[in-house]
Amino acid sequence: METDIKTILTECGFGFKKKFGQNFITDKNLLASIVAQSGAGEQDTVLEIGCGAGTLTAQIASKCKCVIAYEVDTSLKPVLERTLAGVDNAEVVFKDFLKADLGELEREIGGYYVIANLPYYVTTPLITKLLEEGRSCKGLTVMVQEEVADRLCARENTPEYGAITAVIALRAKAEIIKRVPRTMFTPRPNVDSAVVRLTVEEGRLPVSDERIYKKTVHAAFSSRRKTLENNLVNVFKLTRAQAQEVLAACSIDLKARGETLSPEAFARLSDELCRRI
Repeated sequence: METDIKTILTECGFGFKKKFGQNFITDKNLLASIVAQSGAGEQDTVLEIGCGAGTLTAQIASKCKCVIAYEVDTSLKPVLERTLAGVDNAEVVFKDFLKADLGELEREIGGYYVIANLPYYVTTPLITKLLEEGRSCKGLTVMVQEEVADRLCARENTPEYGAITAVIALRAKAEIIKRVPRTMFTPRPNVDSAVVRLTVEEGRLPVSDERIYKKTVHAAFSSRRKTLENNLVNVFKLTRAQAQEVLAACSIDLKARGETLSPEAFARLSDELCRRI
């Protein structure tokens, strides 16, 4: 299959574009494994973002009800016409998914899974869009840069733990299900990758106000060198005494920094801030 794809790309005169972060996977066993571990089945609709040469698209289509694949590079049209020939349950949409009206799309397709080899440069905004704007997404299984995967799945008190980790934890459980060496891609990138599965669980962290939860998280990491107390004072415009009262009410050390708080602790802190603001 790898030779076939490379031949098709050459025959179609396709040139890889760095600005789109194009690194294609052609190993059929790897692609099948990604789909198998996604949770999507034969009755499910799947969204794919950045379908590239269509290798993952074809694999999803063979296992699921249908796949709607977004692609920004229109020069891939002749390639996809060949690689997806005869695949009747795959639709390629040549648009930037980040600019799509997700609410309108969800009204059209209902519940869905996301399976994608995400372009590195749009990983965070794409995941954020799907988790913050989406209400019908059942889960995401995405190939991302390895260091990004480590951040998405980090635990508190580790260097990788940050705002994106805690924000994801509000709606989804994140886990790395496979690490993928750079040698598996064409062309070969300068970094290794990993497959992350985000299982959406509505109400996973019950909070009074999701907006305040996110504001609390971003406040905590707004200046990693400062204590949580200082960051709360600066972002929420609290007096120092008020910030200390909030932390004490949540049994949080007054000298604690944001990276020491678990998502559950952030939930308690944000609820306390809701009561006092």
